Amino acid sequence: MPQLSVINTISVPAGMEPQAEHVRQEYVNYFSKQAGFVSSTFYKSINRQDDGSIQYVNIVVWASYEHFAAVVNNGFANADGENNDGMRVLGRGFPAPIVVSPGQYQVIASNGTVGAIAGKDQ
Repeated sequence: MPQLSVINTISVPAGMEPQAEHVRQEYVNYFSKQAGFVSSTFYKSINRQDDGSIQYVNIVVWASYEHFAAVVNNGFANADGENNDGMRVLGRGFPAPIVVSPGQYQVIASNGTVGAIAGKDQ
């Protein structure tokens, strides 16, 4: 079974960055205790949008789609995104007006070495 990468883009209005980062950490704390969790990486744009908002990208890697689906379970079926544990999944735990756009992806190609650029002399 191929791994699944859940890649969420998160648009955060100016001043709400601490809230967004806190909610994301709550997700990681929960997900990291679930079967099939592999890793999570969080990115923050170095540029603000014209309206002052900032973009984040959160990537959570699961061992398989089945592991992801087992954690999300009922979250697919209700408007609040609540799973069997009462956790609001699928990005629905972020307060408005933060906007989350979730997606699920599989790696089809990977080039280079993680961290290779950071190790080069400048």
